[in-house]
Amino acid sequence: MSADGPSYLDGNAAAGALSEVFAVDVTAAIGRCAGCGRTEAFGAAHLYTQAPGLVARCAGCDAVLLRVVTTRTETWLDLRGLTHLRIPTAE
Repeated sequence: MSADGPSYLDGNAAAGALSEVFAVDVTAAIGRCAGCGRTEAFGAAHLYTQAPGLVARCAGCDAVLLRVVTTRTETWLDLRGLTHLRIPTAE
Protein backbone atom coordinates (compact mmCIF):
# COMPACT_ATOMS: atom_id res chain seq x y z
CA MET A 1 0.00 0.00 0.00
CA SER A 2 1.32 3.45 -0.88
CA ALA A 3 1.19 6.47 1.40
CA ASP A 4 -1.66 7.77 -0.77
CA GLY A 5 -3.82 4.69 -0.15
CA PRO A 6 -4.19 1.27 -1.75
CA SER A 7 -2.67 0.68 -5.18
CA TYR A 8 -5.57 -1.50 -6.26
CA LEU A 9 -9.22 -1.09 -7.21
CA ASP A 10 -12.00 -3.41 -6.09
CA GLY A 11 -12.98 -6.31 -8.35
CA ASN A 12 -15.99 -4.39 -9.66
CA ALA A 13 -13.58 -2.42 -11.84
CA ALA A 14 -13.07 -5.59 -13.92
CA ALA A 15 -16.70 -5.49 -15.13
CA GLY A 16 -15.88 -3.91 -18.49
CA ALA A 17 -13.04 -6.26 -19.40
CA LEU A 18 -14.91 -9.35 -18.21
CA SER A 19 -18.09 -8.34 -20.07
CA GLU A 20 -16.12 -8.90 -23.27
CA VAL A 21 -15.65 -12.56 -22.26
CA PHE A 22 -18.80 -13.40 -20.26
CA ALA A 23 -22.43 -12.63 -21.08
CA VAL A 24 -23.21 -12.08 -17.37
CA ASP A 25 -21.90 -9.75 -14.67
CA VAL A 26 -19.07 -11.77 -13.15
CA THR A 27 -18.44 -9.23 -10.40
CA ALA A 28 -21.59 -10.47 -8.63
CA ALA A 29 -20.52 -14.12 -8.94
CA ILE A 30 -19.34 -15.94 -5.82
CA GLY A 31 -15.83 -17.36 -5.97
CA ARG A 32 -13.62 -19.36 -3.63
CA CYS A 33 -9.91 -18.59 -3.30
CA ALA A 34 -7.71 -21.62 -3.96
CA GLY A 35 -5.18 -20.19 -1.50
CA CYS A 36 -7.14 -19.56 1.69
CA GLY A 37 -10.65 -20.83 0.93
CA ARG A 38 -12.28 -17.42 1.38
CA THR A 39 -15.65 -17.34 -0.39
CA GLU A 40 -17.22 -14.03 -1.44
CA ALA A 41 -18.41 -11.97 -4.39
CA PHE A 42 -15.73 -11.45 -7.02
CA GLY A 43 -16.34 -7.72 -6.73
CA ALA A 44 -14.63 -7.79 -3.30
CA ALA A 45 -11.31 -8.86 -4.85
CA HIS A 46 -8.43 -6.38 -5.10
CA LEU A 47 -7.88 -5.50 -8.77
CA TYR A 48 -4.50 -4.33 -10.00
CA THR A 49 -4.34 -2.57 -13.35
CA GLN A 50 -0.71 -1.40 -13.49
CA ALA A 51 0.28 -4.17 -15.91
CA PRO A 52 -0.45 -5.19 -19.49
CA GLY A 53 -3.67 -6.79 -18.19
CA LEU A 54 -5.76 -7.11 -15.05
CA VAL A 55 -4.78 -9.09 -11.95
CA ALA A 56 -7.38 -9.81 -9.25
CA ARG A 57 -6.11 -10.85 -5.81
CA CYS A 58 -7.92 -12.31 -2.82
CA ALA A 59 -8.90 -9.65 -0.27
CA GLY A 60 -8.02 -12.14 2.48
CA CYS A 61 -4.65 -13.66 1.58
CA ASP A 62 -3.56 -11.64 -1.50
CA ALA A 63 -3.27 -14.79 -3.70
CA VAL A 64 -3.85 -14.25 -7.42
CA LEU A 65 -7.43 -15.23 -8.32
CA LEU A 66 -7.65 -14.17 -11.95
CA ARG A 67 -5.56 -12.71 -14.75
CA VAL A 68 -6.98 -11.18 -17.94
CA VAL A 69 -4.84 -9.99 -20.84
CA THR A 70 -6.35 -8.77 -24.09
CA THR A 71 -4.30 -8.48 -27.25
CA ARG A 72 -5.34 -7.22 -30.64
CA THR A 73 -6.54 -10.70 -31.66
CA GLU A 74 -7.48 -12.59 -28.48
CA THR A 75 -8.17 -12.53 -24.75
CA TRP A 76 -6.25 -14.71 -22.29
CA LEU A 77 -8.11 -15.65 -19.10
CA ASP A 78 -6.41 -17.43 -16.18
CA LEU A 79 -8.74 -18.48 -13.35
CA ARG A 80 -6.49 -21.01 -11.63
CA GLY A 81 -6.57 -19.04 -8.37
CA LEU A 82 -10.29 -19.81 -7.95
CA THR A 83 -11.52 -23.26 -6.97
CA HIS A 84 -14.90 -22.24 -8.40
CA LEU A 85 -16.85 -19.25 -9.64
CA ARG A 86 -20.60 -19.56 -9.03
CA ILE A 87 -22.56 -17.41 -11.49
CA PRO A 88 -26.29 -16.94 -10.86
CA THR A 89 -28.56 -17.75 -13.80
CA ALA A 90 -31.81 -16.05 -14.64
CA GLU A 91 -34.98 -17.85 -13.58
